[in-house]
Amino acid sequence: MTLELYMDEHVRRAITNGLRLRGVGVLTAQEDGRTGTPDPILLDRATELNRTIFTQDDDFLAIANR
Repeated sequence: MTLELYMDEHVRRAITNGLRLRGVGVLTAQEDGRTGTPDPILLDRATELNRTIFTQDDDFLAIANR
């Protein structure tokens, strides 16, 4: 089983690139045409794509618990 991530748009490109170099499947919100999309919708999208969301937003845990 490989790890498949969905990157929030605020994650630095260096992190995304580093993960890709290590063979991690990464799809960014920008690549998915979701720039500026609210976090709850990004969470739904990651779930729809069966990916784990990767974010550095402090409020995301509260959003995920709703």
